[in-house]
Amino acid sequence: MIYAVIKNGTKQYRVSEGQTIEFEKIIGEIGSKVEFDKVLMLVNGEDVKFGEPLIANAKAVGEIVKHGRHEKINVIKFRRRKHHMKRIGHRQHYTTVKIITIK
Repeated sequence: MIYAVIKNGTKQYRVSEGQTIEFEKIIGEIGSKVEFDKVLMLVNGEDVKFGEPLIANAKAVGEIVKHGRHEKINVIKFRRRKHHMKRIGHRQHYTTVKIITIK
């Protein structure tokens, strides 16, 4: 089984071929290809390669499946005895990507 640990933004993901995974919003059309060239670790059966910090000439290629937004998170800021309460909500954007190949 081949899999890789890739870095996208500030987060790291363990991906394998055929896997569908949600990333933070990636700009692109649905059906377009996305290349993740920041590969930190690559495993192919017993062969394990570690980057220092990245592996040269390694990349994971994926296809954008859909864009969306997560459920709403309600945030309440409250100061007791100060007559202050603030309610705000947040919905994080995400992009679903299907990993096609790992090289």
